[in-house]
Amino acid sequence: MSPTATGPHVDETGARVVGEVGLLEYAECQVSAIHGLRDIFRVASEFAVASADPPSVIRVSTWAVSATDDGPVMVCTSDTHPELAHRLSHVVIPPSLVVPELMASAGEFTDWLVGLRSEGTTLCAVCAGVFVLAETHLLDCRDATTHWAFAEELARRYPKVRVDASRMVIDDVDIMTAAGILAWVDLGLTVVDRMLGPSVMLHTARFVLADPPRRRQSLYREFTPRLQHGDTDIREVQARLHACLREPHSVEHLARAAAMHPRTFQRRFKEATGLTATEYIQAARIAKARELLELTSEPVAQISRSVGYLDVSNFRRLFQRTTGVTPSEYRRRFGIVARVDRREYSSAGQPARIRSTPSR
Repeated sequence: MSPTATGPHVDETGARVVGEVGLLEYAECQVSAIHGLRDIFRVASEFAVASADPPSVIRVSTWAVSATDDGPVMVCTSDTHPELAHRLSHVVIPPSLVVPELMASAGEFTDWLVGLRSEGTTLCAVCAGVFVLAETHLLDCRDATTHWAFAEELARRYPKVRVDASRMVIDDVDIMTAAGILAWVDLGLTVVDRMLGPSVMLHTARFVLADPPRRRQSLYREFTPRLQHGDTDIREVQARLHACLREPHSVEHLARAAAMHPRTFQRRFKEATGLTATEYIQAARIAKARELLELTSEPVAQISRSVGYLDVSNFRRLFQRTTGVTPSEYRRRFGIVARVDRREYSSAGQPARIRSTPSR
């Protein structure tokens, strides 16, 4: 069944239907994302009915492939406004619960997605769902994000896609992509902002206890060094680096330890790890600093020195550039020790005792 274009809709309550968002169900997709997006759009519609002039709602439908004698067809499996003709303004491809390498081909609905795009529908994809959209080749020569752990595979499989894994949501007007497996919240709120306005979006975010749409996933990205690259000399250098992060390291020193010319070392290191030696050292140090901020109450200055940065102001600057937040803010949000301390209340209900206050 193909959506048909009609004029503006008004539902049976008199509310203006500002658009229809279709949610694509496919094998191994994250069903909780479909249910969660339904809830976000319903909450947003409740706020828009109460506060917008005229009262407005978002129509939500779900779509799946159905086998028929004539072959697979797309059918609507649920609809908040079944009395109205379909006119999809947005389609959302939710995350997959399996890694991209194990996902089934999206061939059954690529033609459907391409057809919708030609009719003006905005196509949206989240996390590994971006691979479904990429299979249509509609992302060729376009910016797209995905989960940071899948970015390299997306770029390898679809080299024409400009992968930017630093961003949480990329809203490119007719195509939207979102990064992590829970980034459907960010994407859903972005769609609400577009369809019902920023005021309704903020009310919705507060009601569902979510932050407004995040723009970067650098705060959540982990450093996962490549080790299975086959270059044993470079792997030994990596092991030394991780064992001695507080020590000063220069390309010349590392090349000498590996018995290589500096230019040869730099070339082989980049080929093996995907990063220059300087980028690798910085990433490893920041990753260790994040771990210490999460698991200890050591002052920031002490952590800075322990990962090789004697200049704490330089460390703070690099940390914020990498993660998007200061070390103290990172600890406040992710520090296990700080969270446990804040929960320690006396039997008399006195304020929590914080044994160690992070340095600022």
